[in-house]
Amino acid sequence: MEESLRENAERIRSRIAGGAHDPAEFRASLLSVPPDARDAWLDLVFGLSELPDDGPDLPPGCVPYLPCSVDTLLRVVEQAGVQASDVFVDVGGGLGRAAAFVHLLTGAGAMAIEVQSKLVAAARDLAARLRVPRVACIEGDAAELTGCITIGSVFFLYCPFSGERLANVLAALESIARTRTIRVCCVDLPLPPCPWLALEPPRSGDLAIYRSTLLDGALRANG
Repeated sequence: MEESLRENAERIRSRIAGGAHDPAEFRASLLSVPPDARDAWLDLVFGLSELPDDGPDLPPGCVPYLPCSVDTLLRVVEQAGVQASDVFVDVGGGLGRAAAFVHLLTGAGAMAIEVQSKLVAAARDLAARLRVPRVACIEGDAAELTGCITIGSVFFLYCPFSGERLANVLAALESIARTRTIRVCCVDLPLPPCPWLALEPPRSGDLAIYRSTLLDGALRANG
């Protein structure tokens, strides 16, 4: 990485940890970095190096941890319209990288659900080092815990699992969608038919954004 980009990343990290973070400044600094260097730049801001190995607590049928690219997360934020008033939930949050990034970029509250205890500890360490109180990591099985995150408004699934586990998560999300309109963001993850989810106009092949429709009738009646 060029020295100027390294200095930029270190300056942004210092401002975040010092309580002087500004989402607009963070976005401008990120976008000034060439796309092929953005992941390395973010990892430097976050003080992340090598990926940890997956542990024995990764359940069968779950995908090993692999961080989502910065540019994909940028598209998620843009196409899902993530705002500071949202709560972003990363289902299978790993090191907490995506949750911390979305929070810093938008001001949204962010939560990561992660089953591997070693990754949970790393995610909590990241949030503590960055001093971002609106970022949290919950340890446990997303297939069992997702339905408990009733304050979530944007749920992110970066190909965490499929089959019965995915069906359980979608059932939990349907329950939440009966109380509030939510968006479900999927990367490289085809969803089974869900009558309560409407696919937003696709803008890229690997990313699909869905919006819940269960409350649409009530909103029209009240309008």
